[in-house]
Amino acid sequence: MSKIIDLQALEILDSRGNPTLQVTALLASGARGSAGVPSGASTGRNEAVELRDNDKKRYLGKGVLKAVGHVNGEILDAVKGFDAADQQSLDDELKQLDGTKNKGRLGANAILGVSMAVARAAAAEKELPFYRYLSDQDSYVLPVPMVNVLNGGEHADNNVDIQEFMLVPLGLPSFREALRAVAETFHTLKAILTKKKYSTSVGDEGGFAPRLKSNEEPMELLVKAIKKAGYKPGSEIAIAVDAAASEFCRGDEYVFSQSDGSRLSSGDMRKMWADWIKRYPLISIEDAFSEEDQLGWQKGTAKLGKKIQLIGDDLFVTNPDIFKQGIAEGLANSILIKLNQIGTLSETLECIEIARTNDYTFIISHRSGETCDTTIADLAVATGSGQIKTGSTCRGERMAKYNRLLEIEAELGDKARYAGQEAFANWL
Repeated sequence: MSKIIDLQALEILDSRGNPTLQVTALLASGARGSAGVPSGASTGRNEAVELRDNDKKRYLGKGVLKAVGHVNGEILDAVKGFDAADQQSLDDELKQLDGTKNKGRLGANAILGVSMAVARAAAAEKELPFYRYLSDQDSYVLPVPMVNVLNGGEHADNNVDIQEFMLVPLGLPSFREALRAVAETFHTLKAILTKKKYSTSVGDEGGFAPRLKSNEEPMELLVKAIKKAGYKPGSEIAIAVDAAASEFCRGDEYVFSQSDGSRLSSGDMRKMWADWIKRYPLISIEDAFSEEDQLGWQKGTAKLGKKIQLIGDDLFVTNPDIFKQGIAEGLANSILIKLNQIGTLSETLECIEIARTNDYTFIISHRSGETCDTTIADLAVATGSGQIKTGSTCRGERMAKYNRLLEIEAELGDKARYAGQEAFANWL
């Protein structure tokens, strides 16, 4: 395998119009690979830290020229000559070079950009699609998309505290048909909102973001849209929620300040989720409790974990050490995997292997601030995640991932199967 001879970082804009990095790696063979780095709005306190310039004269302080400079200078000097195929050694060198626990000196955005770009270049040199470079298999599993169609919380300027309401097409025969089903339901939902004279403007991830009567009304609207689109709630299209509970947790209470102002204890939250599980085709809840509410997670997992997928996002932040500790303490039964929460491809793959070993499901995920980079689509296929979360069937940066999965499915033909209900076998 060729050695790394150059790295080129560029300040680009993400889907929110904020600066991020694009990194291109060039190998001695002439092969090259590029990667765009995403950015989150709702972040866990233990996430790896993206480096911003804090120069108020540029992009309101959100510029990333310092991170760009690190890639083009210090990082290039350190990794020039590295074997591009030795991802683990590369990522170890990047972590050691940074020297902090949270990758805050060089910036997780700079480090991840290099980690991903070099892997892309290595795949290009072997003339392999990225999913096959990551894992060469005889057959692959296409993931069930968790499609965000109604936004609230930090992802929308409305009166809904819960951050995401998603359609989960688990009962369709192929990825292609699953994507069609949710696209049809998305447009049906738009018609329902329009008839009610609700806004159909969209939030950060492409879901509609109207002002609604309560945090529960989205559940009612989704069931209605699924039925009206001609699908069966639960068996063909289920519902998933990302509560992002850390965002509205205040001390030992959960405060619904955007909607009705109610204040719930951890036990009240658990009862609310149990009630929703009974009354709606709810199959998955992400960040059902705050990352600080360990007791809430333990009791919630014990009481609800056999009925529903409980995903830790802010809780685990794709960090292998934090994840291992959470497993030992009986927290959640699933993990959200976000490359930029940890900052290297190797650590991301380590977290996935921990999930697999401990019978936790894992969902490959985007961020609310995205680029048109499609790495996570290939990663979902390569790892057989069975689930992917990458936003609505709206906005180009989200559709890039879905369209990439359509390409992969077509390319693989009968060597690909759709995960479908198998991905949720523990709860069906």
